[in-house]
Amino acid sequence: MVLGLIENFRAALKYRGGWKGLYNHMYANGDFPFKMGTYMGCDAMGNRYYENRVDYPFGQHRWVEPADVHNFDATMVPPEWHGWMLSMNDAPPSQEDEHFEKMKQRIQPGAPSDAPFDHNIGYQNELYNFNGMHNQSQIRSRGYGIGNSIVGLPPHAPDAYYTQPGSPYNPAFIRKFEYEGDLDEAKGGGRPYKNDLWKERLMTAAEKEAKANPSGDLATRQLTPKEEAILARGGTLPTK
Repeated sequence: MVLGLIENFRAALKYRGGWKGLYNHMYANGDFPFKMGTYMGCDAMGNRYYENRVDYPFGQHRWVEPADVHNFDATMVPPEWHGWMLSMNDAPPSQEDEHFEKMKQRIQPGAPSDAPFDHNIGYQNELYNFNGMHNQSQIRSRGYGIGNSIVGLPPHAPDAYYTQPGSPYNPAFIRKFEYEGDLDEAKGGGRPYKNDLWKERLMTAAEKEAKANPSGDLATRQLTPKEEAILARGGTLPTK
């Protein structure tokens, strides 16, 4: 057992390029420093993918070593490599074209065809990622106008996550803020309001009194509870 551990350590040192590389992977990747396999390819983010079908059971024979070990997220694995790691695809993306050409040799057309594609993959959208992130829902500001330093979103930049049409967060469906009026419109403005409740809160006591009694006659307006209490005690209301 001790001899096997020493041999494994020596192989890992050679595989990682020395003590520094070994310690760095031990700190960042756990058991990966002692996990060795065949290099299968690299994605646009710089993540490296390996495979070893001999020494590891199915489900553990494919793995990724992230380029940025300190800020790695599972969504940074592109869809094409994710499918390969879960054994949904036999060929890694770096060998897809070769695999397609090989599989097309098995197709036996029954009749002439004018189809634009000679295989069943069909149209594919161009791959896109933002700083290695394929999950656009994480590309959002951490606060109003401050951006997100974790994903590299600068301040005041628009969020990239998808919003449904009709959502109040969809820029195309955000209503433009408009005021209904201004209490000081005759004086050039100063107390704008957007609804009746807001207007009621901005009005002074005198303005509320004038609104409740436009003619100034106490008999034609509704008395307040305080005024009703004064009249019930035999008092008189002050006249303005």
